[in-house]
Amino acid sequence: MNRKLQVSKYLIGDFLAAVLAWGAFYSYRKLYIERVALEFDEKFYIGIVIIPLFWLGLYAITGIYTSIYRKSRLKELGQTIFLSLIGVLIIFFAILLDDEVASYKQYYKTFLALFSFHFIFTYIPRFFLTSATAYRIHNRIIGFNTLLVGSNGKALQTYREMESVPRSAGNKFVGFVNINGCNGSNLEEHIPHLGGSDEIIDIIREHDIEEVIIAIDSSEHVNIKQMITKLDATQVITKITPDMYDILAGTVKMTSIMGTPLIEVSNDIMPSWEKIVKQVIDFIFSLVVLILGSPIYLLTAICVKMSSPGPIFYTHERIGIHGKPFNIYKFRSMITGAESNGPLLSSENDNRITKFGRFMRKIRLDEIPQFFNVLKGDMALVGPRPERQFYIDQIVQKAPHYIHLHKVKPGITSWGQVKFGYAENIEEMTERLRYDLIYIENMSLAIDLKILIYTILTVLRGKGR
Repeated sequence: MNRKLQVSKYLIGDFLAAVLAWGAFYSYRKLYIERVALEFDEKFYIGIVIIPLFWLGLYAITGIYTSIYRKSRLKELGQTIFLSLIGVLIIFFAILLDDEVASYKQYYKTFLALFSFHFIFTYIPRFFLTSATAYRIHNRIIGFNTLLVGSNGKALQTYREMESVPRSAGNKFVGFVNINGCNGSNLEEHIPHLGGSDEIIDIIREHDIEEVIIAIDSSEHVNIKQMITKLDATQVITKITPDMYDILAGTVKMTSIMGTPLIEVSNDIMPSWEKIVKQVIDFIFSLVVLILGSPIYLLTAICVKMSSPGPIFYTHERIGIHGKPFNIYKFRSMITGAESNGPLLSSENDNRITKFGRFMRKIRLDEIPQFFNVLKGDMALVGPRPERQFYIDQIVQKAPHYIHLHKVKPGITSWGQVKFGYAENIEEMTERLRYDLIYIENMSLAIDLKILIYTILTVLRGKGR
């Protein structure tokens, strides 16, 4: 499936729809509302360029172009109505409200005309695009690479049920992985056995898996929590076959009339529009900080160089979102060769920290170069602090749920950082983990703002460690 091509179709359709809607609205308003001769003035030409870009920006912020192959026609109808209403309200109050009118009834007619034209011109091409995609999915022309977890009777039953329905849900089974050493000889007659559950992350990457369906018997339910923890580090959609308790408890949500009932494990930490706004804020804030603070950073660089021999910056590999490694930047606060004997966490009275380095840590000045990491997209302003793989391996042994932190970008500051500062040992890292997990489950722009405020207060009071 060519996602870029599919997104391009929606972008072109929405752009042309906005152009046609504005042209039709402008002509209708002149001829039938104001009842004057049709003349295309400066406002028309400005609108024909600016307004379509406004609509594309609104759609992008609200996540219309994400999950482009998983659109529901009914849900898309509701989204198009809602966003058309919001966008027309903005345009009406920003552009049209100041126009002179003979009576206020013309305002109502103007609003209704713009809304009607925009909704109709936008939804019709979307309907045909989504319908064409749905047809291809239902008829198994295209599909999502799917991995089946399980090898016993329930896995075989789930596979047969999903493959026998006349209208496919889009699952294209690549193979299955076994649990508890059972190789699933019956299932192997239908799809390949790709390995054991311990290898699932490598299998997902190798076969470009988009969905994982966990179909295991009751005796294997103890493995579900461990499996979900592993899958949290990936971008796959995870679904679980329910038992009767799940059905009676109301956890099974219907997404398709003809599809197999499954429980989908939600990975949506924030709404799409909040994610995009967070990224925009991160980028703008980091750019402003780096530009306005450049004289201070130049002075800091000089002080680092003069305080002890060695480079100005410290770079090291850290693990970021979805387990991807990246190089983190800091002003060097320790003597050169501080870790020549291997990784070692710093402590409050660590003699490897230079005098100026200790001052930088108090006010978090050593973290400033990480704003470059934010501009590059490796980090965010707020998020769990990134760690080295060496320490992650040790933390996971004590707290396997640490892997949940890889669902989001690491941050320059975090709730755990505000509470604990620099962790001095694995136990403190594990304790700090609790706060970072709570943050992830409650992520919002408001929470980010509060953490940033507390971070600024920590810097001003010089209470960092």
